[in-house]
Amino acid sequence: MNIIVSDPKTRKAYVKTVESMPFQGEKLGKEVDLSEIGLDGYKGILTGGSDKTGTPMRVNFPGTARKKLLIYPGVGFRKGEKGERRKRPLRGNVVANDIHQLNVKVTHNGSKTLDELLPPQPKEKKESKK
Repeated sequence: MNIIVSDPKTRKAYVKTVESMPFQGEKLGKEVDLSEIGLDGYKGILTGGSDKTGTPMRVNFPGTARKKLLIYPGVGFRKGEKGERRKRPLRGNVVANDIHQLNVKVTHNGSKTLDELLPPQPKEKKESKK
């Protein structure tokens, strides 16, 4: 599972990969303690996520299920004509086992900076075909 930790003060996002499900059963919009993923002293709000197929989670859809909903512009729907609604597959607002990515926004900072706790990973160079 990838946890994307966004810091609104520095306007940077960090990726933390974990094997277990630290926030299982929590709803989007809830403040959680980030010490469960190794960020001591940090707290954050769950803002969104997606499953392994890329289906986004939506705040106003309760539960853990994936279902096609008739929606208007917002999460999971690109801007269309005025008044347009479409059926789109969405996930519920509760974190479950099959969530692949979870987005968290930092609300309270710890003693160390996120750069120290989550060092940037070097980008892999792509080999050119010649």
